Amino acid sequence: MTSSHATASHEQRPTARVGEVFAAFLKLGLTSFGGPTAHLGFFREEFVSKRKWLSESAYADVVALCQFLPGPASSQVGMALGLQRAGSLGLLAAWFAFTLPSAILLVVFALAANSLDSLLGDGWIIGLKAATVAVVAHAVLGMARTLAPDAPRATLAVAAMAIVLLFPSPIVQVAVILAAGMIGLLWLRNSAEAPEPTDFIFARHSRRSALICLAIFVLLLVGLPVAAAIFDNGVLRLIEIFYSSGALVFGGGHVVLPMLETQTVGAGLVEHDAFLAGYAAAQAVPGPLFTFAAYLGMVFQSGPSGLLGA
Repeated sequence: MTSSHATASHEQRPTARVGEVFAAFLKLGLTSFGGPTAHLGFFREEFVSKRKWLSESAYADVVALCQFLPGPASSQVGMALGLQRAGSLGLLAAWFAFTLPSAILLVVFALAANSLDSLLGDGWIIGLKAATVAVVAHAVLGMARTLAPDAPRATLAVAAMAIVLLFPSPIVQVAVILAAGMIGLLWLRNSAEAPEPTDFIFARHSRRSALICLAIFVLLLVGLPVAAAIFDNGVLRLIEIFYSSGALVFGGGHVVLPMLETQTVGAGLVEHDAFLAGYAAAQAVPGPLFTFAAYLGMVFQSGPSGLLGA
């Protein structure tokens, strides 16, 4: 990419493409069933294969980074893609458009749960989950052909898959990512092809702004529990529960459920049956599983609950 072309592309990003990002992610927010792994497949098909927003290798780098971070991986990948395409406003547009549909649907489900409980079984949920198997398989095969085309990288990928399947733990996932990175650094340099040029704009955000964001992250992680305990405020308590869940859990949507159950059902804030019903509904709606938080906020036993809680 020439410097003049890069400059022109750079100048077009901040606001001109925000609407495009919002529309693209709203479509996915309305249609992306199947959980975080399926979402990554949808993103690859939409933004790498169809729209050509970024290269296959750049997308793999973003996915690897977001898998390494705590919280909802698919939502973070979406925000990174929005940032790449349209800057900070694009990041917000991607998050809002991808998250809002499922959050609204889960709020509606919470409002109508009593009347729907006797009308609908779980067969439709099972059918949707089965259909996503094909989506996930398609994404895995497509990325495997590009990212593990030779014997050393294919062997490393298979070994990593076997370990995380045999030992399903967030700590193991992080350890496998670190170990694979070290193996690649030490022994796979010669087998790797030259990286494709990318036009990522993360560098626009300075080290200072990154450190400020990190400081805010730590301040909220430490300060919210203290503030909730000191002021005995329901709103602060609710925010603290979900912030700590997002900040401390690695491995994506399903891994957060035990922690959420402990902090809500275990603390007497949500009934056990209501928790299970909401989880089933979260499986059946498109978009990120973490919008389950909107449902839990609706059905809290103590304030805030209802729409404010959501």
